[in-house]
Amino acid sequence: MHKVYNNILETIGDTPMVKLNSISKDFPADIYVKIESVNPGNSVKDRMALRMLEGAEQEGRIKPGGTIVEGTSGNTGMGLALAAIVKGYKCIFVTTDKQSKEKADILKAVGAEVIVCPTDVEASDPRSYYSVSARVASEIPNSFYVNQYDNPYNSLAHYEQTGPEIWKQTDGKITHFVVGVGTGGTISGTGKYLKEQNPRVKIYGIDTYGSVLKKYHETRIFDEKEIYPYITEGIGEDILPKNVDFDVIDYFEKVTDKDGAVMTRRLAKEEGIFAGYSAGSAIAGVLQMKDKFKKGDMVVVLLHDHGSRYVGKIFNDEWMRERGWLDKEPTAKTIIETKKNKGSISVDINENIASVFKIMKETDISQFPVLKEGEIVGSITERNILSALVDGADAHTTRVSGVMLQSFPYVGLNEKARDISKLISKSNSAVLVKDTAGQTHIITEYDLIDAMAI
Repeated sequence: MHKVYNNILETIGDTPMVKLNSISKDFPADIYVKIESVNPGNSVKDRMALRMLEGAEQEGRIKPGGTIVEGTSGNTGMGLALAAIVKGYKCIFVTTDKQSKEKADILKAVGAEVIVCPTDVEASDPRSYYSVSARVASEIPNSFYVNQYDNPYNSLAHYEQTGPEIWKQTDGKITHFVVGVGTGGTISGTGKYLKEQNPRVKIYGIDTYGSVLKKYHETRIFDEKEIYPYITEGIGEDILPKNVDFDVIDYFEKVTDKDGAVMTRRLAKEEGIFAGYSAGSAIAGVLQMKDKFKKGDMVVVLLHDHGSRYVGKIFNDEWMRERGWLDKEPTAKTIIETKKNKGSISVDINENIASVFKIMKETDISQFPVLKEGEIVGSITERNILSALVDGADAHTTRVSGVMLQSFPYVGLNEKARDISKLISKSNSAVLVKDTAGQTHIITEYDLIDAMAI
């Protein structure tokens, strides 16, 4: 029997863990993802947002009717906003112009006031979202400046909730925990708990280029030369948050803006997991670290938030192309993914050509592979059916075997449309390609035109 909840905050946590199958096909270890987007605010930040607010209430740092002030990339704000609605607080959130428009719009939708600050300024600059958050909080009576970066309840939420959930879900068999690092609460709290259960569990953080975290972890030197603007949202820092426990973290891996974005799209298309930008970065980072894993390892990757936050960015083809992150020329893989007729219709070598032409009319397809005992042995087209009829063949008695042509050639999934077109001629009207599941698809001249004319 399903539980009935008293309010939306009670639904936070107990998120599912799912095994990856396609993206991890050639990976030595099993990869599982903990999908935090099923939290009511669609991100892992719901956990610590509620815990930080409860901590402030316990310590008397906010009174009834007070105002919550926080600098947020969007997800922490959403978690705080939901808690504020239930508990009767107002919210003012300060964010940066780097964040997706969807994030700001969602915060406004749940009643928050949103102030947008420039991204490309130093943390100490009065215009930075760190400085503006602190100033706004100091000016408003009965306000609570959350400061997720240094608030100890951030890490505590994950020590109390996320770590135990993962340990229980994996029956204590987890060998590696991987997660993108921003404020540091998730990796530090979860990592601390897991290492207390089994000190051999490895904790790997995912960083981005333009962030200081990886170098600081390795050298304990805060190198300002490492800091420069980047596009990835939710991970990486130009400061050292107190919530990042560098002693808990075993290793940092950096992932480019492009690789994170491309992998986020792959998660949606290949695994059916519609997750956010940092989720793609985390999975890309794991694959980059392939040599650190072996058969039998159980890798758990936490996916921070939901893909709906990024529809106008990484899930927008035009936005991706503007940055050169999508190949402008389609490949065999992209062509078969976008075709209306996903599979390949074939005909048996013993069919008569009247039946074949009937299928052609019904499907609006003018050429098919020919099968003999399940194997492709040739091809048949409208053109060679017409040639046979002109030569006097009887459509109802003439078998495919008597008129078929040689088999269409196979091409690889990554073959470019331009190269595929060179194989199309009067004597060869299509090519075949096998997808990752082993299913055969046909690509025709029409398919090539349709793909390249977009």
